[in-house]
Amino acid sequence: MKKTALLILSFMALQATAQQVLTPEILWKLNQVSVLGITKDGKSIIYKVKTPTVEENKFSSKTYSMPIAGGNPTEISDTKNLLVDKNVSPDGKYVLSSNEVKIDKVLGKDYYPELEKSDVQIYDALDYRHWDTWNEGLHNHVFFGENNANTKPTDIMAKEPFDCPQKPFGGDEDYIWSPTSKSIVYVSKKLTGTQYAISTNTDLYEYNIETKTTKNLTEANKGYDTNPAFSPNGQLTWLQMKRDGYEADKNDIIVRIKDNYDLNLTAAWDGSVDSFQWSADGKKIYFTAAVNGTKQLFEVNYPGLTKIAVRVTQITDGDFDVTGLVGFSGENAILTRTDMNHAAEIFSYNTKKKTWTQLSNTNQETYSKLSLPKYERRYVTTTDGKKMLVWVILPPNFDKTKKYPTLLYCQGGPQSPLTQFYSFRWNFSLMASQGYIVVAPNRRGMYGHGQAWNEQISGDWGGQVMNDYLSAIDDVSKENYVDKTRLGCVGASYGGYSVFMLAGIHNNRFKTFIAHDGVYNLVSMYGTTEEVFFDNWEHGGAYWEQNPIAKKTYTTFNPITHIDKWNTPILIIQGGLDFRVPIGQGQEAFQAAQLKGIKSRLLYFPQENHWVLKPQNAIVWQREFYKWLKETL
Repeated sequence: MKKTALLILSFMALQATAQQVLTPEILWKLNQVSVLGITKDGKSIIYKVKTPTVEENKFSSKTYSMPIAGGNPTEISDTKNLLVDKNVSPDGKYVLSSNEVKIDKVLGKDYYPELEKSDVQIYDALDYRHWDTWNEGLHNHVFFGENNANTKPTDIMAKEPFDCPQKPFGGDEDYIWSPTSKSIVYVSKKLTGTQYAISTNTDLYEYNIETKTTKNLTEANKGYDTNPAFSPNGQLTWLQMKRDGYEADKNDIIVRIKDNYDLNLTAAWDGSVDSFQWSADGKKIYFTAAVNGTKQLFEVNYPGLTKIAVRVTQITDGDFDVTGLVGFSGENAILTRTDMNHAAEIFSYNTKKKTWTQLSNTNQETYSKLSLPKYERRYVTTTDGKKMLVWVILPPNFDKTKKYPTLLYCQGGPQSPLTQFYSFRWNFSLMASQGYIVVAPNRRGMYGHGQAWNEQISGDWGGQVMNDYLSAIDDVSKENYVDKTRLGCVGASYGGYSVFMLAGIHNNRFKTFIAHDGVYNLVSMYGTTEEVFFDNWEHGGAYWEQNPIAKKTYTTFNPITHIDKWNTPILIIQGGLDFRVPIGQGQEAFQAAQLKGIKSRLLYFPQENHWVLKPQNAIVWQREFYKWLKETL
């Protein structure tokens, strides 16, 4: 009897453990996996595991080696001799690096050295700040030097007021050796000041290390040229967007077959490429891209100068995101993968058998204790008769006989895919685990549903997209398990704009709103944001222009013009170092809500940018987010 009772108690304890749900504190203990590469001998995967330490407000990291077929990982301290270093020239003589170089006079002491304690900054043009950093006259430059030598490296962009890697997010993917080791190909937007702020025209440049001359390889293209790579046969390959000023243009794979002849491998394919990698035999290129509310692995054949047709083939399929291709081991693709309930881990996918093997499982112990939400695909008919995918995320242990408060999630971008991503802020699994149904529509402006669907949002921020949002929440609200008296609306960036806009046109559907770094006043936004090309493209130009798109955008589609209809509690979150959607946007919205007597709160992060990156700030963000929902929903 005692044994039976003990077994029952043990079983009950296990059940209780399994009934835990994801919390902000658990979320910010999860390991974050990134792969460094496959070893030179092809036998192992080298990867890094980064773990947030909330108490110390930082991250710790460890590096591991794991057999490529899976198995026990081994912690390692040095990867130098294990991985191929792309920055070492193919002949082994030289190595590439990058560093900041002082080029421009900006500071008071630059002009007046005797006044070294002055803190004034002097500008004659735009680009005086970018993302979260003020321009102090420093530029990223690429250097090459002798490998394993103490000689001074050569600045291949000497005295140029341009950047490589590109700011704010570029890394060493922006430069690469040619197969001959005689030249370096790099990405740069060779514009300055106001011209820099209104253009997206990056080009690929080739620097000859013998003649010390530089050549523009993509001068004819006026949009983004990025991610240079060489095929196994030595052909330059890169990603290209065609239109200047349009940061979300279709991204295609270009191969330079010979001088003055470039082949666009994905021109006829109705999608946009994230990243690519050549096959070892040079006969095809693998790439990742959004499709149907997910991110998947594709391949495209390379016909060269033959008349063989170019074909794009989708390799993987399922409700998950392929977040990166590491490489191949025989017929197995080594990938990283996420879904709405699981952070990134390493997987092997057998391209012949179509089978998956999970190789890393850094959060298994945590997940094993959790009761996780379920997510469903739902297709909603929009007001213009289109079929729209809507992700619906249901709370753990969902009971359709009960009624649940429900959140409409508004994605940022505005052109960005709403897929099976796993965020450490806008985390659907966490939202649902707190007892909320989440409705996440793939509205206009989402990659993965054709280029026309993606582009329809430009010039129409407050038009059809708002109808898409309302169609989604209205359709899901027909279900008996949705508490129609407890609907909330949340989002960041363009999603924050969407919240501000819907607050004035929702006709009392929603009981509460949360906007993070949202655009509230399109006129003042135009006057303070740093990448002016973005507003020019999205809004039809400046607010003083008289074309129909601009006139409608800065009036009808401007949330500030609907403030008279605001009547619902709103939490406004703002980063002090956000120069993309500057601080005034949150301040204006909060001040308006307060002066109108609307229950409102301002959550201000003075040292965070458009995101929230520090662990303790992230925990405060999550706690305040759910505290507000408990108060108002």
